[in-house]
Amino acid sequence: MTTRFRTVLFLLMVLTMSFGCKKPDDDGNSDTTIQYQPSQEIFPNPERGFMHLLIAQSEGQPLNPYTLASLKEEGLSIVQRFYYLENFKDKPLSALELELISNDMQLLRDAGFKCILRFAYTDDMNGTDAPLVIVKQHLDQLQPVFEQNQDVIAFVQAGFIGAWGEWHSSSNGLATLENEKEVINKLLSVLPAGIMVQVRTPHAKQDIVGTTLPVDGTLAYTSDIRARIGHHNDCFLAGGTDYGTYSNITADKDYISKEALYVPTGGETCPPEGAFPDCTTAKTEMALLKWTYLNLDWYQPVLDVWRNSGCFDDFQRNMGYRLVLQTAKFPKTVNTGNDLTIEIKLTNKGYAPVYNAKKSSLVLVNTATNDQYKLDLQADIRKCKPNGVQTISESLSLAGVPAGTYNLYLKVADKNENLAGRCEYCIRFANLNLWNGENGLNDLLHQVEVTSN
Repeated sequence: MTTRFRTVLFLLMVLTMSFGCKKPDDDGNSDTTIQYQPSQEIFPNPERGFMHLLIAQSEGQPLNPYTLASLKEEGLSIVQRFYYLENFKDKPLSALELELISNDMQLLRDAGFKCILRFAYTDDMNGTDAPLVIVKQHLDQLQPVFEQNQDVIAFVQAGFIGAWGEWHSSSNGLATLENEKEVINKLLSVLPAGIMVQVRTPHAKQDIVGTTLPVDGTLAYTSDIRARIGHHNDCFLAGGTDYGTYSNITADKDYISKEALYVPTGGETCPPEGAFPDCTTAKTEMALLKWTYLNLDWYQPVLDVWRNSGCFDDFQRNMGYRLVLQTAKFPKTVNTGNDLTIEIKLTNKGYAPVYNAKKSSLVLVNTATNDQYKLDLQADIRKCKPNGVQTISESLSLAGVPAGTYNLYLKVADKNENLAGRCEYCIRFANLNLWNGENGLNDLLHQVEVTSN
């Protein structure tokens, strides 16, 4: 073998590994099967990953757009916005406070973020919260804000009751099952149906819904209360019961592990009661509990252990969902009078699934005119569970698509129309050389010829 021949062969191998492998089907038809190459690159995706806690401690403290810009440079896509309603424990929310929250949501939208919301009245174990009648009044006032800004709300934590809104130490006796039911039912009634709520402990949810059975595929994504309540653990990996998060450690973790296939989990670490959790323990727990986000601001010594041990990159890659294209099958040519039949297989290498509904589409881009034609897919990307495989097999009408040569792309956009065209809110697949960050498209590495006869 000559040196020149070896060089050419090597270059061909590199190109194949970098861009994917395309081959005709063995049965001799005109379909082409493409194999995509996974990537280990770290990049942001909507509603998942590390986040920072941004607290509005008193009335009139708006978000800082420069802070949001710096967080975007960190590669983050989600923040937690925490409002302390200290000044309103005995009266309605002011117009200024409601305007502040609405303006904050617009700043988040402008910066390309989504947020996890929580409201509370005190950050002191010996502090005071508000009586139930005031909590309900505030939720009624917040309803228009929720409705107008549902596009940038990822999840809402139950909040309102006790110190930090963590459903304990309530000065007004709200930390009872009866009052917790009142608060959660009121919160769910004023939130848009597509927004999920998180509660502080698994037994809090079990008591409210009246069963220890985890939500399953028959209830998932419905209006049933069980399908709308997830979990946040604000003493993650603190040892033992995680400061009372679990009443039965094994059973509660198994419950959350099953639930979190459909409802979100996340939170923050705490000062450990014993040894600091190492990387292996953290990875195991995040995978078990389908961890989708983690606070970077607390508890720093635990986070530093993970930074110094070299597992932070793994968490950045795998926290939440990490969708990877495996293979796809497309025809080489198709007549405008026929359907375009596709088959796309993907997997999820992340710890958690996608929790919020998305709009998936096959996008055809004309190679001559650059005109785009979007063919909506019926596939629900939320069904791609961790370590599972989802097959998108559909026949798509080409009505309105003129004859020509088209490059194929996959787009998974936000369900809200005002965000659907913004690439920051589109899902990027973890593959080599597929992502177009200017328009939020994933290149499927295939051209199809649309003919008129």
